[in-house]
Amino acid sequence: MPKVLRIINRFNLGGPTYNVAYLTKYLSPEFQTLLVGGAIDSAEKGSDHILKELGIEPILIPSMKRRINPVDDYFSFRQLKKIIKEFKPDIVHTHASKAGTIGRLAAISCKVPVVIHTFHGHVFHSYFGSWQTSAIKLIERELAKRSTAIVAISEKQKEELSRIHHIAKTEKIKVIPLGFDLDRFQNRQIEKRQSFRTTYQITGDEIAIGIIGRLVPVKNHNLFLDAIAYVVKNSSQKVKAFIIGDGEERQNILNRIENLQLNTVVTLTSWITEVDWAMAGMDIVCLSSFNEGTPVSLIEAQAANKAIVSTAVGGIENTVIRGSTALLSEVNDQKAYFDNLLSLVESKSIREFLASSGWNFVRDKFHYNRLVNDTRLLYREMLM
Repeated sequence: MPKVLRIINRFNLGGPTYNVAYLTKYLSPEFQTLLVGGAIDSAEKGSDHILKELGIEPILIPSMKRRINPVDDYFSFRQLKKIIKEFKPDIVHTHASKAGTIGRLAAISCKVPVVIHTFHGHVFHSYFGSWQTSAIKLIERELAKRSTAIVAISEKQKEELSRIHHIAKTEKIKVIPLGFDLDRFQNRQIEKRQSFRTTYQITGDEIAIGIIGRLVPVKNHNLFLDAIAYVVKNSSQKVKAFIIGDGEERQNILNRIENLQLNTVVTLTSWITEVDWAMAGMDIVCLSSFNEGTPVSLIEAQAANKAIVSTAVGGIENTVIRGSTALLSEVNDQKAYFDNLLSLVESKSIREFLASSGWNFVRDKFHYNRLVNDTRLLYREMLM
């Protein structure tokens, strides 16, 4: 039985954690998998419940953190080398940037036969300054040369990695979209909707608009808040907005809510573990990011039959159907974003049209069974 050592940055609440959990669980018994992860940031929501539900007990490396720290990173590298020597994997598969750097260096130094890395997004714009970004690209190019395969989570991301940022040759990059257990977004929708709207005192004539994700600069919550202010000013419809998540931008977001006089309109809920419950209560789901890989919230929104307004960045155009499940605008076109949201608030028929196609689009394309099968085929190919 081939052995797989799977390494992820950290077990925070999000798509990468779900995906490494599903792969660890469901590639068995054909592949024996050991899962390793680092520490989450204090402002992030942990995902222990995901692993516990699947009966997975990972190895934790507390020194492997999101931020760059030479001492911690070197210690993590030594720990990973020790694990590799003891476990003797046939494949080391890393997920996301920090794990991808340290994990691949450890695997390469230990001469692991197959080394694979999945980009769950990238940090090549909207995260760092120009010289830092250039340095990161150089490192990623060198690591890609010594990797057996690179996995992109969308065709758009593959194009960015190969043709725009020149991280690896096209033929080395395999596209394997994310996969989830989406059935829960279809179950008991009416009951969940009533419960959520009662909890947050949303009346029957109010339109609930939500945005889900970390409160960090790249998510561009200012655009979302400005759009809410625009809708409040230009629509006679009653709206309530919900920012679900937490992070370093929380206080800045609160300040902007105050400045825009949206205190009675916008609620910060912090993290909500039962996201299917929250989705059921919404009428519109938004995303306003500068940069994205494959945003989980938009997959989940479609699974819950919700209309979407988003910026058209990263892999979003491979995640939704423009004009059929979502209204998209360019990231620098603020007016188009505002008008898209206003049009959905004003028109129930447009909301219902966008919502009607979501489930059929995502239920197979983004199901974990497809993720597992695609990965199984990749592993077989790389081990030949």
